[in-house]
Parts: sequence; structure tokens; C-alpha cells
Amino acid sequence: MSQLKLESIRAKGYDFDIQNILERAWKMFLHQPLLSMAYSMLIFSIQLLSVLYLGDMAFLFALFLAPPFYSGFYLAANKISRGETLVYPDFFKGFNYYWSVFAIWLIGQIITAIGIFAFILPGIYLVVAYSFSVLMAIFGGFDFWTALEESRKLITVRWWKFLVFTLLLVIINLLGILTLGLGLLISVPITFYATYLVFEDITKEVFEEETA
Repeated sequence: MSQLKLESIRAKGYDFDIQNILERAWKMFLHQPLLSMAYSMLIFSIQLLSVLYLGDMAFLFALFLAPPFYSGFYLAANKISRGETLVYPDFFKGFNYYWSVFAIWLIGQIITAIGIFAFILPGIYLVVAYSFSVLMAIFGGFDFWTALEESRKLITVRWWKFLVFTLLLVIINLLGILTLGLGLLISVPITFYATYLVFEDITKEVFEEETA
């Protein structure tokens, strides 16, 4: 049923206002700025420790822990959007979807890497097209491959606009790096909140039914 409704959304088409999304993502961040920054700091700290103490094995963090950790921002965004009280443990609920999220990140990265290695352009296409894959798994209940494909098919409808949106998020995070990295405590949560908001707006009917 969910896939049929997503197909209907693709057939009708959709649009979104990038400026409006970024403004709402900023307001979402301001809803609980300390929690968002504290969670970001925790992730960065673990990542730094993995580099310092694991050396060549630091990739293990990116492979096994980064997916559920970063997915926590989506769960936090969901609670804020629904008007529910957000508490710090909510950010860790990405681990409730560990295997789905891990599989999506792993398979998605492999396919994207192959695309970049082969012709570059297919890789760029997939980097953008898979932006909703984790959200599809968490809120749509799809298995990892269906989540990847539903994300790809939905984003392809407005791929060029999503490319612009993605580039703007990259620029925002680059600005965060230029502030000695401190700005990332703000830009990273906003990146995930903005992605969530676009997903919610586009799949509102499907999304509400699944989360209910």
C-alpha cells in the first residue's frame, strides 16, 4: 500500500521551497539547541577517539556506528515535528533500526562508489538519489533494498532541485568547518533536520499513516 501511494506521489509530481525548508530546519534546531549540539559533540568525540586510538581501523566507526548515530537526528526531528517532548535518549533510537540502517549505508555506499569509479556521473546521481533511503526504512518500514529504490525513484522526480539542495547543505557544513569545526555542532543537525522536513512534506500522507 505504501509503495502504491509513493508511486501516486511520483505520478502527480511535487515541489518544495528550499528557503522555507532551511528556515524550518533552523527553527527545529532552536527547539532544543543544547541537546542537538550535545549529541553532535558526542558523535564527533567518538569519531575523533576512533581516529586517535584505532588508527587504520578508524573506518570501523563510519561503518558500524555512524549510521545509527546520525539516524538519531531523524528520530529527534520526528518528535519535534509531532509536537512531542524531546529528551536526550531519543537521539539514540537510531540503534533501534540498526540492521536496516547499517545495510542501507553499506550497500548504498558500495553502489555509489562503483558508480563514481565507473563513470562519476552515476555516482553523483546516486549520492543525491539515496538521500531518503534511511528515512524510508525508519518511517516507511521498508527493507534496505526497497528503501534505497523508493528513495531513488522519488527523488529522481525532482533530482536537479535535490542536487541544489544537497550542494547548499554541503556549503553550510563547509562554513561550519571554517569556524574551527565548532559550526558543525549546528550545521550537522540542521542538515538532517532539513532532509527530514523535505521527506515529511513530500510523503506526508504515507508518513503519517506509517508513524501512527
